[in-house]
Amino acid sequence: MKTSIKTVIAVVFVLITMFCSAWLAQSFFKDARLDVTSEKIYTISQGSKNILAKLNQPITIKLFYARTAALKGPDQIKFFNDYYEFVSSLLKEYVKAGNGMIKLEIIDPRPYSDEEAEALRYGLRKFPISAEENFFFGLAVKTQFGVTKTLEFFSLQRERFVEYDISSLIDSAISRRKSKLGVMSSLSITGSNMSPYMLQMMRMQGQQPAMPWGIIEQLKQKYEIVKIAADVEKIEGVDMLLVVHPKKLPEKTLFAIDRFVVKGGKAVICVDPHCVADRPDSRQMQMMQAPPSQASELNKLMTNWGITMPADVFAADRYLALPIQVRQPGLITFMELKPECFNKENIITASLNSVKMLYAGAFEQNKTEGIELEALVMTTPKGNTYKISNPYELMMMPNPEAMVERFTDGDKPVIMGYLARGCFKSAFPDGIDIKEADKTETKDKNAVRHLDAVKSTKHGVVAVFSDVDFISDMLAYSDTFLGKAVQGDNSALLINTIDTLSGSTDLISIRSRGNFKRPFELIDGIEAEADKDSIAEIKKINAEITGYKTELSRMLSSLQKGQEKVIGSSILKKRKELELKIHQANRRLQQVKLQKRQRIERLENQLKNINMLLAPGAILLIAIVLASYRAIKRRRYISHNIQEQ
Repeated sequence: MKTSIKTVIAVVFVLITMFCSAWLAQSFFKDARLDVTSEKIYTISQGSKNILAKLNQPITIKLFYARTAALKGPDQIKFFNDYYEFVSSLLKEYVKAGNGMIKLEIIDPRPYSDEEAEALRYGLRKFPISAEENFFFGLAVKTQFGVTKTLEFFSLQRERFVEYDISSLIDSAISRRKSKLGVMSSLSITGSNMSPYMLQMMRMQGQQPAMPWGIIEQLKQKYEIVKIAADVEKIEGVDMLLVVHPKKLPEKTLFAIDRFVVKGGKAVICVDPHCVADRPDSRQMQMMQAPPSQASELNKLMTNWGITMPADVFAADRYLALPIQVRQPGLITFMELKPECFNKENIITASLNSVKMLYAGAFEQNKTEGIELEALVMTTPKGNTYKISNPYELMMMPNPEAMVERFTDGDKPVIMGYLARGCFKSAFPDGIDIKEADKTETKDKNAVRHLDAVKSTKHGVVAVFSDVDFISDMLAYSDTFLGKAVQGDNSALLINTIDTLSGSTDLISIRSRGNFKRPFELIDGIEAEADKDSIAEIKKINAEITGYKTELSRMLSSLQKGQEKVIGSSILKKRKELELKIHQANRRLQQVKLQKRQRIERLENQLKNINMLLAPGAILLIAIVLASYRAIKRRRYISHNIQEQ
């Protein structure tokens, strides 16, 4: 009886302890979290914390997610529910790190409600699901002084960069002004500089005006883009300079770029020995005897930066080669750079995973006093240079096999991106003379004006890349029904560079946090091994099937008119034999594929059983250890009492 009472009392105390523990955890430890993911994707990085530390005013973050509409929507919309949970969990970490300066509101905008009207007022993108329901998934950051920044839509393609997007939004909301980024290019990367009336006239005439490149649209989120003409003689009023494909620039423009850098300016230069994005006009090609050049270079300036890029020479690597078309061998000058191709010691490239480059040039380093060079992107040690034999070679469809035959593996990487620092010397130490037509009638029509050179007084920073196509829409972005989506780390490479040179190391540390993809490498290995084991058998069976079908087709086509009755004898028997052989061969083919599938399913079942038995096994092990410990302790107690007696 006493034992039963003790048991009941023990159970009651266990229940009281359990409920009290739950209440204490909810009351005092409700904000406690443990992120066990390898990439710490639910933990905001130090860069975000540094940005939040700058908060000198309360801000309100409004997360708009049409959760009710998502539950009613198609599978493509329901898929966003998991993404929403990830974003909302991450935002709660921002609130926690904001030390009371951040207020989070999660809003489900229902049809015809004030919340839906608010989402539309902020400019969030809506996607109609039904006649009444609209899907929203965006963010608005609002300061107490009325500054509002919005993220129109959380695209799945930018899941890797969601923390960067949120932190960038907060940073731009609390910053007083955007940095000005001057953009100079021989290509229409900033779009058509026309009035709305002229753009409308072009569309009415069936002409498509040039649209801004995706990289420019992405840069506009953080920087004020200032278009700089290709014939300027002075660059002023910008914090940084981006020069893309400087093709046949006049001397005064080269002088302007040189003076900007020598005076301590920060610049990012993208040159290219053959820019595919620089498509020549078809009528122009017909009129010219030689193919028009698609190359750009700044060797006159780059020589003083310690770098040169030879003409018609390309970086190539057979181990990085990608095919131009499906079912083609890889093109050695079309490369997908892997993690080992990036400088892990530099914050710009430390965590990049994949960048595609097409016909990139090969930089040569020449030692220049006072200039520090640091390689950013490169081929593998087996990479080498490839020189074209004539200018017509690039006009035709490239022959990957022929290029490989002429290519020899190297013994050191080919550099395609450099970061140069130091006090740069001017490439025009004596200045330049500019001839210009005078507007007055009394003066010489070809007056000469002298521009004086400047001396270096500050340290400048220049990043130079030997490719332009890597930031073009064809390599850096893909078209989806939700608009342009980022592909790989092409755009990240350029934006990382600009962010770092502009001094924003906090944002760069957020952007390059690694790849969140989790490939099933073990299963992929089993599939590859199974394919390797079965490929010969599959080829043999397919050859047999093709032979049987050919023989059957030849037999039926050889029959002449009037011989239909003969089919009832030997020919019909032969036909049935061939059809039976085809059927048996197909069954063997299915059996080979079934064996591969069974191997993968066995692995899946093994992993599933391990996961299911892991927790009970651990509890059982603890119970055995405790039971053994109690038994040992009991025996010692009994032995001790016996000795005392």
